[in-house]
Amino acid sequence: MSLDLVSATVAPVEVELRHDWQLAEVQALFNKPFNDLLYQAQTMHRQHFDPNEIQVSSLLSIKTGSCSEDCAYCPQSVRYDTEVESEALMPIDQVLASAQKAKDQGASRFCMGAAWRRPKDKDVARVVEMVQGVKALGMETCVTLGMLTDEQTAALKAGGLDYYNHNLDTSEEYYSEVITTRTYQDRLDTLQRVREAGLNVCCGGIVGMGESDADRAKLLIELANLPQHPESVPINMLVQVEGTPMMGSELLDPLIFVRTIAVARILMPKSRVRLSAGRAEMSDEMQALCFLSGANSIFYGEKLLTTDNPVTESDQLLFQRLGVRTGALQH
Repeated sequence: MSLDLVSATVAPVEVELRHDWQLAEVQALFNKPFNDLLYQAQTMHRQHFDPNEIQVSSLLSIKTGSCSEDCAYCPQSVRYDTEVESEALMPIDQVLASAQKAKDQGASRFCMGAAWRRPKDKDVARVVEMVQGVKALGMETCVTLGMLTDEQTAALKAGGLDYYNHNLDTSEEYYSEVITTRTYQDRLDTLQRVREAGLNVCCGGIVGMGESDADRAKLLIELANLPQHPESVPINMLVQVEGTPMMGSELLDPLIFVRTIAVARILMPKSRVRLSAGRAEMSDEMQALCFLSGANSIFYGEKLLTTDNPVTESDQLLFQRLGVRTGALQH
């Protein structure tokens, strides 16, 4: 049998997307035998995606540090003594140079993050210029800027932005253990505003912050039960940074992380599930299991905002060893 036949995807099957997941059934998925769970996730994955294609994004911090929020995992908070140095909003030419480099290395989407609680209108206007410049390079665009007004959201949409990232981070019940300066409802309101403006949504969370098994299930339920599934679902492994309250947290079992990827794939079968922060601490074997579980997007580049990420060359070598290729994300 030829290799092409072996690796062929299953013909697309129309599946009714659910938005009514209940805790007991999602916990039952998490508790399945590992092989059965991965088989179910991979089967679902093949119904909607090429199993040997990974979409690649690149993330740049365009404004770093001095954030007024108290997110317990984040070294950019002004409340914590970390080694992150504050930097003003980057000049557009530097942003575009970084975007061109990312494109040359194989990224199809360029994501720009700014450490704001809520940007000012003048800042959004400059970000719109960045978005337009990146799109002119032939790349998709995504930004994460914090909470937005209706007018700011409309300006980003009019400027051609493709995606807006705004993570829920964790379950609503555990949220107050992580953040106190912004409510869970604030995040849901931002997501609704972005969706109503016609932007694609990038929304996921972080695991390994001391949350319970139930909290991980509830986070995925919150995402899957949104009126429309996020087009991109980044799943982050906590990166512990000296000086932040989360430093010293108990490390998450890697197989629990893989299970989280698999359950996300099953609950949101048409979404891109992205391996995000924490890949620098993941073995190649762990990442391979994540891809088998339905992850089909990663961040390229040596930095994710302020934390380390595998260098591009090591990612390319891993892809070669796994026989996967990079491809552009299709809406």
